[in-house]
Amino acid sequence: MRSIEWHSGTVRMIDQRLLPTTFQMLECESYEEVADAIRDMAIRGAPAIGAAAAFGMALAARQSSARDRDGLLSDLRAAAERLKAARPTAVNLSWALSRLMKRAKDGGDPAAIRERLLEGAQALADEDVEINRRLGEHGAALIEDGYTILHHCNTGALATVDYGTALGVIRTAHEQGKQIHVLVDETRPRLQGARLTTWELQHLDISFTLIADNAAGHFMRSGQVDIVLVGADRVAANGDVANKIGTYKLALAAQDNGVPFYPCVPTSTVDLSLSSGDDIPIEERPAEEIIGVTYHGQPIAPDGIQVANPAFDVTPHRCVTGIVTENGIAYPPLTPNLRRMVQAST
Repeated sequence: MRSIEWHSGTVRMIDQRLLPTTFQMLECESYEEVADAIRDMAIRGAPAIGAAAAFGMALAARQSSARDRDGLLSDLRAAAERLKAARPTAVNLSWALSRLMKRAKDGGDPAAIRERLLEGAQALADEDVEINRRLGEHGAALIEDGYTILHHCNTGALATVDYGTALGVIRTAHEQGKQIHVLVDETRPRLQGARLTTWELQHLDISFTLIADNAAGHFMRSGQVDIVLVGADRVAANGDVANKIGTYKLALAAQDNGVPFYPCVPTSTVDLSLSSGDDIPIEERPAEEIIGVTYHGQPIAPDGIQVANPAFDVTPHRCVTGIVTENGIAYPPLTPNLRRMVQAST
């Protein structure tokens, strides 16, 4: 099933905060509830929150009591700002909002705009699934029979509308009959690898081993990793990659040990307006995500301490072997080749 869908006038999504122990659908009846779900990470993953924002705009159009076009567009702009602020790093969020706002402006009367926004959100969700399957085909060409793949965070069906990006590559290789094994980083502090990626791999019957984040370098140095596959929340024009915190360390260890490192992203995640990763906003998450963890029932840290909790880091393009997209694999020099991949989707 899809991680998010329109259902009888509501936006229904898998509540990822409850996995792996509880599978439950969350229903949002307003765009404010969708924004809260994105911020609180009931839904997460760049493509998935892009779809959530699109459906949130469809909800906002139906919530609005405006009877004229200008009033409705004003309400939609306010909704877009609320949704955009939910998580600032993932460019798919603003990309989806811009796409839906353009569709609204090109519409006719309020009734037509409301219908066009729902159609646009559904089209965006459907496209995501098809794009991920194409991306999976390109990436699977990198995977040889018998490979061990190191994977960070969660990039599967849960992080997209369906199928996945980096996990979509792994899934495609598995469906092609290749015997593969996945080393799954825990991905602290929210443990998307331990909670979500292992859950998906179990359901797909793909062989895996869960490892501590800090063990990844050991496995690469000892020759037990053939390739590193990750996702991304934003890619700058020069190929710098913003992804879940800890990705940069993986890229450095991979480079030092001669292990290929490939981010796997739809072209909607590439932000050609930013010249480098230095311009990518890095979301700071609540301290509670770190100090709220317990050990033997006790807090892991003293009360009142200072905490820094950036959700993402930036991997410089010099550490990137290539970037897998739905239009092919971009290799260095990444600036012209990424632009070519993006242009193929326009």
